[in-house]
Amino acid sequence: MRAAYQPYPNKLKAVAKGTIEAPEGVLKITKIDVHFELSIPAGKKDPAERALKVFDKGCPVAQTLNGCIDFHYTWDITEE
Repeated sequence: MRAAYQPYPNKLKAVAKGTIEAPEGVLKITKIDVHFELSIPAGKKDPAERALKVFDKGCPVAQTLNGCIDFHYTWDITEE
């Protein structure tokens, strides 16, 4: 399963890939990998990385699924 989300073309892109397994004989999503591609103003890389490292704490979906699905986040940041 794979999905792409691009709310701000040329600024933010997120690609999510889900892993579906049947650990107890029933199919379920066990892992979601999300890769972000950001284009930000020069000099803002450190604040952007700090935000990416903690954003899931304020994400309702991540908080709802926490403990049920393993999330893994990666990102590439380009400064303009």
